[in-house]
Amino acid sequence: MQQWIEDFLSYLGSEKGLAQNTLISYRRDVGLFVELLKQRAISSLDAVREDDVILFLSVLKDRKYATSSICRAMVAVKMLFRFLKREKAIAKDVTLHLDSPRMWQLIPEVLTISEVDLLLKAPDDSTADGARDSAILKVIYASGLRVSEVCGLNLHDVDDQIVRVRGKGGKERVVPIAKLAVEAIDHYLGRYRTQTDKETALFVSSKGKRIDRTMVWKKVKAYARAAGIAKEISPHTLRHSFATHLLENGADLRVIQEMLGHSSIATTDRYTHISQRHLTEAFEAFHPRP
Repeated sequence: MQQWIEDFLSYLGSEKGLAQNTLISYRRDVGLFVELLKQRAISSLDAVREDDVILFLSVLKDRKYATSSICRAMVAVKMLFRFLKREKAIAKDVTLHLDSPRMWQLIPEVLTISEVDLLLKAPDDSTADGARDSAILKVIYASGLRVSEVCGLNLHDVDDQIVRVRGKGGKERVVPIAKLAVEAIDHYLGRYRTQTDKETALFVSSKGKRIDRTMVWKKVKAYARAAGIAKEISPHTLRHSFATHLLENGADLRVIQEMLGHSSIATTDRYTHISQRHLTEAFEAFHPRP
């Protein structure tokens, strides 16, 4: 089994030309899948059934994996079985008729406007860390950035109206930024970044080094608890909320696609399902019944 896994990963790297970070993620996803198979005493990939794949996705969901991570894992497993079938290592592709998880069914909680307000007010901006964290939260929500994109921002990437973002695959895009976020950045830089600081990163740790994803993830979790938000959220929840709130207020889906940096409109289209879900919930909650 392991040799076929290695052959598959080599195939992805050499023939598909995937980015290194994507390859690392796929390796991890397939590794988790194989680990589950071993726990179920399945020693051959040809013995895998559709139910085993569904169970794998359920396990990831129970472990609180992000929606995007679950869907990426599903894509990795489907690609694996497509490869195995092509190489005649298996008789049947058990994922052939198994749709990828519908994003709107697995999508994490979206914050309400009032919850966003609570979260953005949680940091104490009279301290260096609080001012930085306040600016980070406002930038993520104001422009819908990925956490990696926020961590990658440099001092000259932001002006009074736009932010220049380096997204997936090194692609650059220009995204509007709200005045609230710009003011938070100015407060942080003006009060707590020294003129002798040679670090070009926009957001730095207390040691003066560029912040990383793990740090931002932990901060968002801590501020959500401090704000009394019971939902399970992450930095990506703010990005989801940004897109959902734009759509619910009439923004065009193509515009949202451009702002989020999605290469395919199909990825952005999942937010229509989120909005429809919210409308359904509101109807069921408040519509008078005879």
